[in-house]
Amino acid sequence: MLDFLNVPFYRHDLTAADSEAMARVLATPFLTSGPVGREVEAQIATFHGIPHALLTNSWTNGALAVLLALGVKHGDEVIVPAMTFIASANVVELLGAKPIFVDVDPDTLLMTPAAVAAALTPRTKAIIPVHLYGQMCDVRGMREVLRDRPDVRIVEDCAHCFEGTRDGERPGVWSDAAVFSFYTTKNVACGEGGAITCRDPALYERLQQTRLHGMDATAINRYQKSRYRHWDMLCLGVKANLPDLLAALLPPQIAAVERRLQVRKDLVEHYRAGFADGPLRLVASEPGTVGAEHMFLIHVGAIRDTAIDILNEAGIGIGVHYRSVPTATYYAERYGYTSSDHPISAEWGAGTLTLPLYVSLTRDEQDHVIDTVRRLIYPLLKNAQQS
Repeated sequence: MLDFLNVPFYRHDLTAADSEAMARVLATPFLTSGPVGREVEAQIATFHGIPHALLTNSWTNGALAVLLALGVKHGDEVIVPAMTFIASANVVELLGAKPIFVDVDPDTLLMTPAAVAAALTPRTKAIIPVHLYGQMCDVRGMREVLRDRPDVRIVEDCAHCFEGTRDGERPGVWSDAAVFSFYTTKNVACGEGGAITCRDPALYERLQQTRLHGMDATAINRYQKSRYRHWDMLCLGVKANLPDLLAALLPPQIAAVERRLQVRKDLVEHYRAGFADGPLRLVASEPGTVGAEHMFLIHVGAIRDTAIDILNEAGIGIGVHYRSVPTATYYAERYGYTSSDHPISAEWGAGTLTLPLYVSLTRDEQDHVIDTVRRLIYPLLKNAQQS
């Protein structure tokens, strides 16, 4: 096996042909949200079997729009897993509410219904289960936990999980809203972007406002048939809409997402086979789930930073997804959290690495990653475990 082969952490497969869809948008009057976006919203709603979908310019702004629409405010509490990206908690903090961090399952790293039940207080306004690395949480079980608390809303963080299922159901079935990301490294991507799905028509109407400054009319609705119509601001909102210029990149990817998922599954199976007899810790699969296989992670413990240097020297790009959010300087200083408050998340976050995983990853590239980990990381990890 080669000692050096450049394997980037991520490589998108959009091409010049995809720019043709953007060129068609340039030939219209609307570069911002318009007819292309509405067609993509219908495509997303159909794919997930949910009646309503809205495109957003990021997961973060989409989640802010949802929390605003649900009335989350200063003094409220929102339950969030400690193992996630910081945005899952930041959107709560930005609204003056308090993120209540809960630890995750030690095998799957997912927030559990039991953790939600233990963290509920009279101030709980919402929960944000995160489908981490593409595997879905038990949202149905969380809904059951909340059967006597209809005032508590569920907002699914689906940034890693566009195409995943649990017990045959896609995101959005048991929650009030599901929020997706189309960031550049996601399985469906347009550089920056996202989407919201929901079942309640009243919430959908409210989201159309909180997604766009609280206005009651989008740009395309303010200029219909060459005539201007007045608009009003009905509530507080954010600027979260996605322009047609980026939305135009999404339809072919959504149409091909299940075929592409099979490619990702084959890559994950090859990784798992390559590491099956070694000392690495891997994320376990939840029964009944079909993961979106968004990321492939290994846990190497205290040698993590040394492993980063070794893999980078071998030309392998890696990521870290994620450090435990409560241990971030901001949250630790603001609320006094330490690693002992959420030990599973803290321990995982201190020792995890994310390996390259994307549709265009070749077998030679993947074998180089596997071989490098086995030759150079395994001995260090075994020595660390024995000491």
